[in-house]
Amino acid sequence: MTTTQVGALSATQIGALTTTQLAALLPAQLGGMETADLAALSTTQIGALGSTLLAALSTTQVRALETTDLAALTTTQLGGLGAVQAASLTTTQIGALTTTQLGGFSSTQVGALGTTQIGALTTTQVRALGSAQVAAFTTTQVGALTSTQVAALGTSQVRGLETADVAALTTTQIGGISSTQLAVLTTAQTVALTTTGMAALVTSQIVGLACSQVSALSTGQVAALTSTAVTALTAAQMAGLKTAQIAALTTTQVGALETSDIAALSTAQVAGFTTTQIGAMNAAQINALFA
Repeated sequence: MTTTQVGALSATQIGALTTTQLAALLPAQLGGMETADLAALSTTQIGALGSTLLAALSTTQVRALETTDLAALTTTQLGGLGAVQAASLTTTQIGALTTTQLGGFSSTQVGALGTTQIGALTTTQVRALGSAQVAAFTTTQVGALTSTQVAALGTSQVRGLETADVAALTTTQIGGISSTQLAVLTTAQTVALTTTGMAALVTSQIVGLACSQVSALSTGQVAALTSTAVTALTAAQMAGLKTAQIAALTTTQVGALETSDIAALSTAQVAGFTTTQIGAMNAAQINALFA
């Protein structure tokens, strides 16, 4: 049958085709089907279509697929969808995909998803993505994640984020990051956090940072910490600060330092304090300098 002849078949006639007959269709013939006829196919019939045939579907045809039909597709079949086709899926269709199906998406397919589609992913679906898929996210896609979705990311997924993605995180998203997630950030990722993002960190997040992460912070990042965050720094974290980082502390931050943290500083670190910073210290803090 020609493409025109297949396109002229009614939904009833299409529905009567066997899986063998459907599987034998040429890509051009399937591409010629009306969306109403395609939507009338049963899950069994849809399941008989190979990845090559599915790759022939237009974006309009893809959007016409029932959610039950999509959920029945194998990862191999879904792998046949091109980036443009993946980008055409509705949020309802995206929500119907199983974690196995999403896990089978290529980096190209994931990278093609729109912000609305990304925002429609459930936390379960987000957790099902591989680190390579997360790494394929554009900064725009990362920006579309809700704080709940960010909180659902596994540690391997977090480490898969590009530094540009980390830098793109909003204060709301950073608020959704757990101390466990922050602790697995690489040095490059940690340094990529914006000063606005650093200012959004709360006590529980600060104490979760490794000493190596704290010592890697830029002077700008250190200066952006709230006084509450500075107070939360452990003696071990303080001991890892470089003299340039200490010199970058604001007088408000210096005033928030615990005496036990000051006492843990080395002679070289103490020498990093400016006269202005020392002038902002209280009597107890001054005494700690000589401890």
